[in-house]
Amino acid sequence: MAKNIEEVRQLDRYDRQILDILSSDGRLPVTDLARRVGLSKTPCQTRLKRLQDEGYIQGFRAVLNPQKLGKEHVAFTEVTLSDTREAALKAFNAAVQKIPEIEQCHMIAGSFDYLLKVRTANMQSYRKILGETITALPHVSNTSTYVTMEAVKDLAF
Repeated sequence: MAKNIEEVRQLDRYDRQILDILSSDGRLPVTDLARRVGLSKTPCQTRLKRLQDEGYIQGFRAVLNPQKLGKEHVAFTEVTLSDTREAALKAFNAAVQKIPEIEQCHMIAGSFDYLLKVRTANMQSYRKILGETITALPHVSNTSTYVTMEAVKDLAF
């Protein structure tokens, strides 16, 4: 853990500005990014490459509009496993990766084991994914669903 704290401390104000700007506009050309942080193009490119190489920037992607794609239904699903030994957790984790409707999967310290964010077209398609796919994942013993009525704040970090 000390290594992570050390790495964060090595970020100076330019690095932090670059990360902040790119987190809201990842398609910004390097020349514009350099101008906004107060550097010339080459030092900005060097910093950008270093931030990528060191894992601060994991990639760039398009943020899609779920409504336009017909994927408006969001549900959060609590999952309790029947077995929480390491092999069972690994099997569950690997299986979750293969389900495109599961946008996020978090292991939870609490009364259940995992919290899934599941995005589908509607309640019927969610019920099908839940009944045929999620409950069939390795070691799933129980699920509980919370349906989203409105996304008040939804950022992909």
